[in-house]
Amino acid sequence: MKSGSNVLAEGKRSILQIVFGRTMVIIVALALQFLLLFAQLYALVQYIPYFVGGVYALTAIMLIYVLNTKENPTVKLSWCILIGVLPVLGTMLYFFVRFELGHRVEKRIIQSSMEESLAFLPPQEEIGKRLKEENKNLYNLSHFLLEHGGNAVYQNTGVEYFPLGENKFETMLREMETAEKIIFLEYFIIGKGYMWSRVLDVLTRKAAQGVDVRVMYDGTCAVTQLPYGYPKQLEKLGIHCKMFSPLRPLVSTHYNNRDHRKILVIDGHTAFTGGVNIADEYINHTHPYGHWKDTAIMVKGEAARGFTLLFLQMWNATERTRDFESVLSRISSEPVTAPGYVIPYGDYPLRDAYVGKMVYLNILNQAKDYVYIMTPYLILDNEMITALEFAAGRGVDVRMILPKAADHIYASVLAKSHYQELYDAGVKIYEYTPGFIHAKVFLSDDDTAVVGTINLDYRSLYLHYECAALLYQVPAIGDIKEDFRDTFEKSHLITREDIKHRSFLTKLFGILLKVFAPLM
Repeated sequence: MKSGSNVLAEGKRSILQIVFGRTMVIIVALALQFLLLFAQLYALVQYIPYFVGGVYALTAIMLIYVLNTKENPTVKLSWCILIGVLPVLGTMLYFFVRFELGHRVEKRIIQSSMEESLAFLPPQEEIGKRLKEENKNLYNLSHFLLEHGGNAVYQNTGVEYFPLGENKFETMLREMETAEKIIFLEYFIIGKGYMWSRVLDVLTRKAAQGVDVRVMYDGTCAVTQLPYGYPKQLEKLGIHCKMFSPLRPLVSTHYNNRDHRKILVIDGHTAFTGGVNIADEYINHTHPYGHWKDTAIMVKGEAARGFTLLFLQMWNATERTRDFESVLSRISSEPVTAPGYVIPYGDYPLRDAYVGKMVYLNILNQAKDYVYIMTPYLILDNEMITALEFAAGRGVDVRMILPKAADHIYASVLAKSHYQELYDAGVKIYEYTPGFIHAKVFLSDDDTAVVGTINLDYRSLYLHYECAALLYQVPAIGDIKEDFRDTFEKSHLITREDIKHRSFLTKLFGILLKVFAPLM
């Protein structure tokens, strides 16, 4: 049994341990830090009016500056809101994006490669005269595409349309088996699986036979699809491979500018493009979002040269010696007799021409009877909304098919935020009920169509490297129209009741996301 004196002694030691222990030291240190902080704030109180005034002045200067730039009005509005709410952070972010850290060099290199490729375009004088006589508007558009993108007009080109990714897949495998000189692939996504294993098997065998096989894919694939060192693995198989803009731990705006193209070129006489990437969901081998509806085209003949040039522009951008001439001298177009005109074109975030957007606007503004559109995303600026509403207001039958299933929730919410305005203007909106629609197709008046990679969102229209083919009076346009009719039957026409009964959260998040959609 402890004596009273021992208990008292232990109590004294406990008190001393608390007073001089680590816990008390931490408490005292924190108290001193708070006192120091309050003392600093008290000393700076007299300067608060100057700080607030400086913030107001910065905000006013930045708003005036942004409003006087050449940027899209919708983008300006988003920046103004961000700067108004967070003046210092918003200003820093704005100039970070404007200065294009890390992207200026990339832009100069690709621009140089594009300009070098212009020397290998076919003569345009005679074909331009014929086109001008047949369709002055399309002639003017082709002039724009030539001046701002280096894209030529071609005739004598057969076009085959694929209403599903699996249709394209089987055909591309057969065509690659016939390759004797080159196989070039440029895809936004290459994912390991059944589709890629079948393609890789053909590429490996063809490389062993001496065919020049080149593969380029976007650097974002290294995040979820392929190992970072995958190009070296393909090099061991005799396949030349590059990652476009590999992701590295650097603070740079060039990560915004992805290579979203889908191009396959075989011997310079056959080419494919469209929305179909090389991954299993695109051919419905897997079904992450239900049935995957995608489209593509194959061109045979003179227009395949255009896609060859598009591929080489991107490939040669990082080459010390650019091989436009050596490649093009080894290939020749197979003689094809086919009606109509084909314009393969690329879109680049290198200048303010916005080629992909302007082609879409031209179709909407020139349409007489109808414009049918398939797009997975609907994130629109004021100009595109105005064009859609103006076309419908002129009595043009404007219909859009979007996915019922969503691969990105925010994109679906943003798309639905446009439904009310477009519906009121007379635009008919359909949702593809079997699953997800990834196609990017415009069709107008039975004579004009676009099939490619360009979505109706800010990233495709302003930031990404894209490609497509503009078709005029080619027989495949009839197949495209038939596919639209079939897809309309499988889709739900959005009604006023559908729009009215959207959930409160969908409406709220749509309003909030629309504010910053141009910056996403």
